[in-house]
Amino acid sequence: MRRLATDAPEVDLVAGIEARGFLFGAAVARELGVGLVLIRKDGKLPGRTVAVDYALEYGSDRIAMHADALTPGARVLLVDDLVATGGTALAAARLVAQAGGVATAARFVIDLPALGGADRLRAAGVRTEALIRYDD
Repeated sequence: MRRLATDAPEVDLVAGIEARGFLFGAAVARELGVGLVLIRKDGKLPGRTVAVDYALEYGSDRIAMHADALTPGARVLLVDDLVATGGTALAAARLVAQAGGVATAARFVIDLPALGGADRLRAAGVRTEALIRYDD
C-alpha cells in the first residue's frame, strides 16, 4: 500500500466509478501499486454483487460492485472524473462500507464546487480533492 500524496491517507484499493473513473482509477491504482475495484451501474458486472440505490436530481439509480471485491477493513480511494452534487460518489462510499471497507478518500479530475458534492463527501468523512475547480 502507498500514499497518494504526502498528506493523503494510505489506501489498500482504488475504486473506479463508472465509466471514466475506470480510466483514471486504473492509472492511479497502478501508480500506487494497489488493486482496482470497479463500481458500475447495477446489472453490468458478472457474478455475485452488492448494490446500493441512490437519488439523482431526476430520479434514482443503483450502483454495484463484486461482493468479494474487498476484504473487511480495506481502505478505499474513490476515483472519478467529475464531482458535481456528489450523489454517485456518496453512494460509492456507502457501497464500500456495505461491503466492509472504508472509503477514506476521493480524488476527481474536476470539481464543480457550486454544486456542493465535494463538501458533502468531506462532511461524510471522505477526504476529497480535485485537480481542477470550476468555480462558476
